[in-house]
Amino acid sequence: MLLSALVFIPLLGAILLAFFPKERESAIRGYALVVSLIPAVLVYLIWQQMDFSQSAMQLVIQRDWIPSLGISYKLGVDGISFPLIAVSALVLPLSILASFTIKHRVKEFFLWMLVLQTAIYGVFTALDYFLFFIFFEASLVPMYFIIGIWGGPRKEYASLKFFIYTLLGSAIMLVGILALYLGSGLRTFDVQVLAQQANLAPTLQWWIFLAFFAGFAVKVPIFPFHTWLPDAHVEAPTGGSMILAGILLKTGTYGFFRFMLPTFPDAAQAFSPVLAVLGIVGIIYGALAAMGQNDLKKMVAYSSISHMGYVVLGVAAMTPMSLNGAMFVNVSHGIISPLLFFVVASVIYDRTHTRMMDQMSGLFTKIPVAASLTAFAAFANLGLPGMAGFPGEFFTFVGSFPVYTTLVVLAAALGLVTTAGYHLWMMQRVLMGKPTGEELPDISGRELVVAAPLMICIVLLGILPGIALRLFNEPIAVLAARLGGM
Repeated sequence: MLLSALVFIPLLGAILLAFFPKERESAIRGYALVVSLIPAVLVYLIWQQMDFSQSAMQLVIQRDWIPSLGISYKLGVDGISFPLIAVSALVLPLSILASFTIKHRVKEFFLWMLVLQTAIYGVFTALDYFLFFIFFEASLVPMYFIIGIWGGPRKEYASLKFFIYTLLGSAIMLVGILALYLGSGLRTFDVQVLAQQANLAPTLQWWIFLAFFAGFAVKVPIFPFHTWLPDAHVEAPTGGSMILAGILLKTGTYGFFRFMLPTFPDAAQAFSPVLAVLGIVGIIYGALAAMGQNDLKKMVAYSSISHMGYVVLGVAAMTPMSLNGAMFVNVSHGIISPLLFFVVASVIYDRTHTRMMDQMSGLFTKIPVAASLTAFAAFANLGLPGMAGFPGEFFTFVGSFPVYTTLVVLAAALGLVTTAGYHLWMMQRVLMGKPTGEELPDISGRELVVAAPLMICIVLLGILPGIALRLFNEPIAVLAARLGGM
């Protein structure tokens, strides 16, 4: 029952939190943090019980839910889902700790944060399409309120745009799920059964693949379905931005690995060139758009679009190395982007009261520890060797090169250089130069506690990438073989 506890303990905690007196803000913050740490303990216990040399789904629990429709309560975990669950177990408590500065409607904020945790863990463990869709949609509601109530000046616009975009994509995906259920003739929503036994006509498989693509492409987001992301990131509070970039975007890329590639291998191969082009466009466009930003937070938001392009390119190439690289980028971006958003939206903004780079300078002199943390996060995000951002991009390019040589060279020449350029330019404008204005307090102990675990993981995965690769290498090898990868 470990997986059920992982999914529903945060929800139970949210229900109990509803009975707390709203005046006890300190107790509410501490309680939410403790509840969010319980899944981290459960993830450790799950890790102890898993055998990562196996590609099969493990710790599976299945109970009939609506037998007449073939709907079941089925959860499971394997080497593809576990790394993302582990990243969630790290980032979610840290996002709550980073949100201790929230002063407005404190109880409601942390209640929604706990509800969001249940939806996230549910997405990564559900093995029934009906159950998965419930969790996938459930993640929209808490984030809508987190942005819409506790966000910036344009929070209503950003939250509504986020909700409409993702809801529309999910509605199209729901049509695909129903078409898969009816077209297979198997009378089941079981993800594994449909992946192994669904015998779909090529044309039907292509249409269902496109329906699933619509749902996941918006969530990633893939160009040109990305326009909701910069607005949502800019307006979201710090904790919301950390979850949005570190985890919620990964629910889209996870959908490629869990649902689209195994269930529709022929359609995936047919649309592979399109995916590759979209991945390259995302890499280059995101980097160029980031280069043109003056708002620090918007720069980081566009960098997320660029980094998700690496995942799409790796998925499109469908070789074992490219798929491993894409999964590694999922994990590395899941810890680097929360750190960068925390630094930009909390550490720097709380002191300077601006996100505009042309209004800052000389932070290395004024707040040396916080500025050093900013430089660390920027170097990690640009893919400096020795940090977690480098191995995934390297494996993705090497694995994709035999399949899409010209596109890979183009991405390497424009994407990587531009990515390094806007990070270095940001550091020169914000951290270097002559300090202006009043003296500022340096980083606090709470902020160091938020940043330190992410920094340790970034260095560990950069020096020892095998820590992550050994988790998903076996199921990725099986998936690549199914796709006919080299």
